[in-house]
Amino acid sequence: MIAHITIDRRDATYDHHAEQAVFPVTIHHHDGRTERTRLVMDPGQVELYYIQLDQIIDSRAEARKLDREAVEQ
Repeated sequence: MIAHITIDRRDATYDHHAEQAVFPVTIHHHDGRTERTRLVMDPGQVELYYIQLDQIIDSRAEARKLDREAVEQ
C-alpha cells in the first residue's frame, strides 16, 4: 500500500511531441519500500498547479511574516 509520493529533486521535463510535462517522483510504501516513477501532466494540469503552488507560496510567506511579527512583540 502506498503511504505517499514525493517529487524528486531533479529537473522536470516537457515532451513537446506528447504535450506533457514529466516530473520524476518516488512512491513510498508503508512497508518502507520505495520506487521511482514519473508524474505525467498535460499543459492544463501544469497551469492549474502553477496557480495553486503560487497560492501556497504566498500563504507560507504571509504565515512566516505573521510569526516574525509575533516574536517581535
